[in-house]
Amino acid sequence: MLTSCNHYKEYITTDVTYTVDSDHEQIEWGNPYSSSFKFQTEIEIQKRKNTSEALGLQVNSFGAFDVYWDGILIGNNGKMAKAGRAEIPGTEMTYYQIPERLANLGKHTVTLVGTQTDLREVQRGNDVKLKSYLQLHRSPLIVISFMNLMAGAFLIAAIYYFFVYINSSRKELAVLLFGIICLLFFFLLIIEYIKYYLYIPYTEYYTRLKIIGWLTFAISMLVPWYFMLQFEFKKKKLVLLLLFLALVAVYIGFYGHYDISAAYFTITARLFSLLIAIDAVIRKVKGGLIVATGLLAGVAVNYFMFYDFGLFIAFTILVLCMLYLHTIRAKAMEEAHNASLLFSSRLQLELVKKNIQPHFLRNTLTSLIDWIEESPKEGVVFIRALAEEFDIMNDIAEDTLIPIRQEIDLCRRHLEVMSFRKEICYEWQEEGIEETEMIPPAIFHTIIENGITHSLPPEQGCIVFCLKFVREKQFKQYTLLTFAQNRQTKKNKRIGTGFKYIEARLTESYGTNWSFDSHAVEKGWETVIKILN
Repeated sequence: MLTSCNHYKEYITTDVTYTVDSDHEQIEWGNPYSSSFKFQTEIEIQKRKNTSEALGLQVNSFGAFDVYWDGILIGNNGKMAKAGRAEIPGTEMTYYQIPERLANLGKHTVTLVGTQTDLREVQRGNDVKLKSYLQLHRSPLIVISFMNLMAGAFLIAAIYYFFVYINSSRKELAVLLFGIICLLFFFLLIIEYIKYYLYIPYTEYYTRLKIIGWLTFAISMLVPWYFMLQFEFKKKKLVLLLLFLALVAVYIGFYGHYDISAAYFTITARLFSLLIAIDAVIRKVKGGLIVATGLLAGVAVNYFMFYDFGLFIAFTILVLCMLYLHTIRAKAMEEAHNASLLFSSRLQLELVKKNIQPHFLRNTLTSLIDWIEESPKEGVVFIRALAEEFDIMNDIAEDTLIPIRQEIDLCRRHLEVMSFRKEICYEWQEEGIEETEMIPPAIFHTIIENGITHSLPPEQGCIVFCLKFVREKQFKQYTLLTFAQNRQTKKNKRIGTGFKYIEARLTESYGTNWSFDSHAVEKGWETVIKILN
């Protein structure tokens, strides 16, 4: 999941057996104001299987220095400081080929003579080791090849999930976090192994380690947060605060010890993630067991393998678990989408049924026959109004949202039809309507149907339906007031099918960002629909 600054392990066995005699290791400094030093140690070559390959010497040390093998110069690293010339810093790790004539069995002396003008307070040790010169160059390439494959996979995953987040209508934070985690781990892999690509002077050695540390810290925060979102973990803010404090404590407690702090960052993040996964298993959240198993597998991999490799393999396992969670989420979203399509189809069918139900058609056609017989001209107006209502119904049947003006036209046509059918005067009024607004189809049509059914016909005048629109910063609100005397109904009895249709349409278009209220008032009946921004 995170990373250390240790050097890679050698997975290609060398053909040379040797020992380093630390009793002869020494560092000689000049006076306190001098940067010069001398390091010397003895190496004993005990056995060589393949003398056809040249021996190589790996040196890990700070400064600019010359390297001597049995007193013979075999290479240098940087340029030592001299009078009138500033030091040109060398890099922390270098390789040198040992001449075959000097690589005989027995004891040999390795000497470093150089200067270290920067970071003297660090007092970093020196280390030398023997290996096939070819393998010294080949081993990093083998390691880098696998790490580059892994880094490329994380980069592609990061770009893909960023595109998914940008182009999604639902901006899910978990998707964005996963993309950021993959991108940060890509950078972590690049920074960890960039030392094999670029010449990094020893003066910038700790700069790289600090970048690795901050990347490690960030990933340690984001991974548990991601699992909290995926598993709908409660008390996210409290746990994130505890995680942050724990990571800060590790940073302060092991400041300057980059390997140790990185390891404890890893342990802290893995512990929090495991607790979150176990909580998901207890709550029987889908995917919780897979993630918990993946985290435990990562612990086992780190235990049996070298830290760097085990760490990257463990993180790969973790990412696979994350991808599995995404497939679960994608499947759930697909099922929800299919359910919404089915639900939308049912709403469309319900909308069509509203005006073709036998009761409505029979009464309407009976009234139409009477009007044609008594007043053919008015009967023609009746037919035209009925046809226009059906035309509008046909136009909006498959739409989720329609212009408010189209909804109002539908209401007007229906009131015109019902005025012929019931021979009652119905009047439509509106106030503050914005022509650009969209609304789910036939919701106000349903409300006036209820108003017609549950209002007593007046002795004089008309039943008035008044629609008002108000826009505020946080919401917009429609109020439909029916001015009429209400019929007596049973207490607390709501009209089932009409209100259910309205609520279903509002949920389809606005999710949970709406409220619906319908109640009796002194002047008649008031219905309020509030849509949150």
